[in-house]
Amino acid sequence: MIDRKPIVLITGATGGIGRDAALYLAGRGFHVIATGRSGESLAGLAREAAAVGLFTPLPLDVTDAASIASAAEAVDRLTNGQGIDVLVNNAGYGDIAPLEMVSDADLRANYETNVFGLMAVTRAFLPAMRRRGKGRIINVSSLGGTVTLPLFGAYNSTKYALESLSDALRIELRPFGIEVSIIEPGPIRTRFTASSIEASTKYEAPDSPYRYVVAHLARLARRTDESAPGPRVVSKAIHHAASSRRPRARYKVPLRARIGVAFLRALPTR
Repeated sequence: MIDRKPIVLITGATGGIGRDAALYLAGRGFHVIATGRSGESLAGLAREAAAVGLFTPLPLDVTDAASIASAAEAVDRLTNGQGIDVLVNNAGYGDIAPLEMVSDADLRANYETNVFGLMAVTRAFLPAMRRRGKGRIINVSSLGGTVTLPLFGAYNSTKYALESLSDALRIELRPFGIEVSIIEPGPIRTRFTASSIEASTKYEAPDSPYRYVVAHLARLARRTDESAPGPRVVSKAIHHAASSRRPRARYKVPLRARIGVAFLRALPTR
């Protein structure tokens, strides 16, 4: 059994926001259970985190029911049935893709990770929180869950779904002492943009009617990424949601992203 430092489990902790959040929270008194699909990446993260704080790597694929069940059993053994104090649902991805051409398989895969996987993980760890009468669930959404951008329609729609699910969970779980917060990052300098651009190349074929706009958006995304802040600004928001006496319902970060959203909302819908 582990000690009774507050225990946080983070999905998608092997890169980007999840990795930074794992190291940041471990250095601030949390026992971090960092999960991901890559055993090699988890091992590397564990070596780095050893000098920071209490840390446990745990394999977990949010799209695999058997993997989720195995992780839940491991956490149950590790905590002597007490469960985790904070769940950070961070695993997710998004591709640049024109909706006319995105395949059913690609669309379903995005929902499997960003929506169905998130809910499956939540259902696995929520009952222990409810039995204790306290806990925190922190869902990493996106500003793309509040405004829709061209060619990000598939990804944005998963985040819109997450926003609604989170709002419902917040109301449903409050009587059980469980707080639910949403983190809504704007552009953050991680591998997310590069991965999205890599996935968009198949829509730049010479016979694609969207080849020019896809290429243009990819260039714009690269420029935006160059001036974007690193993931630490998101990690700080996650820490506040995990430790504050009264966590916010939503955290929009960074400040300039909030200003950008306000500007877009001021424009006519058309």
